[in-house]
Amino acid sequence: MHIDLTGKTALVTGSTQGIGLAIAGGLARSGARVTVNGRSADRVEAAVSALREAGGDAIGVAADVTTTAGVEQVLAEIPRVDVLVNNLGIFGAVPAREISDDQWRTIFEVNVLSAARLIRAYLPGMIAAGWGRAIQIASDSAVVIPEEMIHYGVSKTAILALSRGFAKDAAGTGVTVNSVIAGPTHTAGVEDFVYQLVDRELPWDEAQREFMRKHRPQSLIQRLIEPEEIANMVVYLSSPFASATTGGALRVDGGYVDSILP
Repeated sequence: MHIDLTGKTALVTGSTQGIGLAIAGGLARSGARVTVNGRSADRVEAAVSALREAGGDAIGVAADVTTTAGVEQVLAEIPRVDVLVNNLGIFGAVPAREISDDQWRTIFEVNVLSAARLIRAYLPGMIAAGWGRAIQIASDSAVVIPEEMIHYGVSKTAILALSRGFAKDAAGTGVTVNSVIAGPTHTAGVEDFVYQLVDRELPWDEAQREFMRKHRPQSLIQRLIEPEEIANMVVYLSSPFASATTGGALRVDGGYVDSILP
């Protein structure tokens, strides 16, 4: 299957590293003009340079999309996109009864409201064009709420509902809205998280195995997922091949969620 996104424009939030950067790279390799987004101008510039060196068409916007002002800045520079990927998200282990109101608010501002604002901003242009893709990166934690960070899990459950609701709003327009349920994925942030839960003195390969054995034993691939594996699903959903897939929650979870349906 050859995916050609030539002539399409894409915005990927939180795309200076990890899953977001892998998604930006996958879209760029398929011919899309990709906008990299992050808060740090230096990191945005570095990511854009890396994509261009690999032959991709990329630009960058340094803006905090968790704020109204940040979204307005992005819109001023990129008024219309064909593919919106809401990848930005934060997480962290906090005992359930110790999660403060401020921590609940912060996780929802970053993980949910930033996506809602951007979908609301870009969906009208997609509908007017009769084509568009809005894709949210969720998590297995949306379905299997982790006891060590229930606020994160609840925010990702909200992302599934957000995607389903906006898919209904875009019904019959040629625009699809989906979420991707990503399983435990190997990123720098996840390495830090793993070492919150296992012995910091362990070498990485041993720490990863210990983490999967103790904290993610349901995984059928018994390893962390690589960011490019998440990106492959996003590129497919961004393509014309996925024209009949909307309102869905598609799993790239290594078989972690023990269910036939999400």
